[in-house]
Amino acid sequence: MPHKEFRDLVDPETAREAVFDLPIPAGTDRVSLQDAAGRVLAERVDATIDVPGFDRASLDGYALRSADTVGADEANPAHLSVVGTVHAGEEPGVTVGDGEAVEISTGAVMPDGADAMVPVERTDRASAEDDESAAGGGSLLVRTSVAPGANVAVAGSDVAAGERALGPGTHLTPREIGLLSALGVETVPVRARPRVGIVSTGDELVPPGGAVDSGRGEIYDVNSYSIAAAVEDAGGEAIRYPHVGDDWDAMESVLREAAAECDLVLSSGSTSAGAIDVVYRVIEELGELVFHGVSVKPGKPMLVGRLGGVGYVGLPGYPVSAMMTFRTFVAPAIREAAGLTVAETATVEGVMAVDERYPEGRHRLLPVGLVEPGPDELNGDVTVEQPATAVDDPLVYPVDRGSGATTSLTRADGIVEFSADRTSLAAGERVTVSLFSAAGGPPSLFGVGEDDPTVSRALDALESPRYLADGSRPALRSLRIGLPDVAVVAGPIESGYDGVELTRFSREWGLLVPDGDPDGVSGLAAVVDRDLRFANRTAASGVRRSFDAALDDLASSTDRDPDALASAIDGYDVAVRAHDGPARRVVAGEADVGLGLRASADRHALGFVPLGDQPVRLLANPDRVEKPAVDRLHRAVDDLS
Repeated sequence: MPHKEFRDLVDPETAREAVFDLPIPAGTDRVSLQDAAGRVLAERVDATIDVPGFDRASLDGYALRSADTVGADEANPAHLSVVGTVHAGEEPGVTVGDGEAVEISTGAVMPDGADAMVPVERTDRASAEDDESAAGGGSLLVRTSVAPGANVAVAGSDVAAGERALGPGTHLTPREIGLLSALGVETVPVRARPRVGIVSTGDELVPPGGAVDSGRGEIYDVNSYSIAAAVEDAGGEAIRYPHVGDDWDAMESVLREAAAECDLVLSSGSTSAGAIDVVYRVIEELGELVFHGVSVKPGKPMLVGRLGGVGYVGLPGYPVSAMMTFRTFVAPAIREAAGLTVAETATVEGVMAVDERYPEGRHRLLPVGLVEPGPDELNGDVTVEQPATAVDDPLVYPVDRGSGATTSLTRADGIVEFSADRTSLAAGERVTVSLFSAAGGPPSLFGVGEDDPTVSRALDALESPRYLADGSRPALRSLRIGLPDVAVVAGPIESGYDGVELTRFSREWGLLVPDGDPDGVSGLAAVVDRDLRFANRTAASGVRRSFDAALDDLASSTDRDPDALASAIDGYDVAVRAHDGPARRVVAGEADVGLGLRASADRHALGFVPLGDQPVRLLANPDRVEKPAVDRLHRAVDDLS
């Protein structure tokens, strides 16, 4: 039989594109949380509860009223009566009154009446036997003053109900599994793992465990096992089929079976131009041959085609050549279908974007995030002992929201080790980042700013962005030092801000009230002058900035003190982070009025008292305006607003 010669060899880029063009479905599975590790989210997961779900003590100490500690110091301590104890995991059975304190454990629910807590080391305790004037629990000397909310993790301070918790495309590592479990999620929508059929061919192959006859040139089947492991590592589900020899009928039968059951079929061997090879002719007769032969070494005999609408790749028979070809051309396509990024290395070199200081004496594992710099952004603009020399090095920034915050690690890409004899890392210093995952690396886009429903939906159009909904003020500060790619800022904004305005849209803000407005809230004055419980937003948010500006205007028009107006509002100092937080409190009956957006009122079927239209600006880092993900976000925001 004459030898079958290779057709024209394709270049590697054409081969890569041909494999990516194969129809590998990207379906969705719903799996239990315990089976979700290593999978990729198919849909956005929003928090349905606050984490923590209650105001809790951050330290061991005493819960009290902050007003009772005004002016207290070491020389002039405040004298309080201890009226009870609250341990973690129990419901407080005591209320804190004027001049009273309750002993409290770390993580315990703050008792009613208390708005702060003081660490035990800043107090002295006298027993009831030693202090006849004290209540049953003895007296307490508080040697420091505390502000409202001091040492208290308020409900929703880690994750707020309604907040975007994780976005589609998120690779679920143990850190994300911890966050999902903290949110009470039981099942998770994940990208389906492509089913990849693996067929090894060749009369010379013997399954491991069998006896080989070296005199006949027999060898153990290496490829079906190593390629199956590589498929699993790339995010696919490997299905091994029985080995077949160089026989037309057997080859046709197993390839048909694999094509009927799988999303992609791989074979190894029988792809060269030899006289007894049959895969080439099977594919030509049963399906479509896209190409046979790649201009690459090793891997020249690679074959790509389709079987009944299912993609097919024939890998070379030599194990090294097969694995190199799989890693170069096939693994990226499987990873894309599974929603995974292309694996590179477990460590990356980067450049510190900001100074990081830490007390001497402990070896530190610093969680850090990565962000890609813009063109020429690191071309000698910083002067350090080890200046950056590669423009492609990612910028490295510290990520630390406290040891009790689940989101600290989900915001990070890896760890920089900080030796005990070091007290700082300098901006511009080169560091090695140990990635949490070999698939890790800088996100496609790094943004900081307002928690906004339009922006949240726009982010879904991007592949693996990172967006920190920390508020407008932190966004402006972060943009000023050149850290994020974009900042989203709402409400009043001072002139001369750093950043290029890409677009802006308006959102209506005002007061959220129960449906039908049973309290007859007609405007801002009602919140100030009437006995209504108010749910506020954090000072970092744009809505809060607009509210405070409106409060100042009200004070000016009525010739009243702005601070007095704020103090008159029941709940002004009790703020929530997410835009949906106040609405949820009104729905739950925990507040009579909330500060928020019309979008939140519509979503929760609440009444709405409009107070104004607020501009929301999408600002870009001047050095990264041309970044592709910045442009995609810009277009997505424009499409939605």
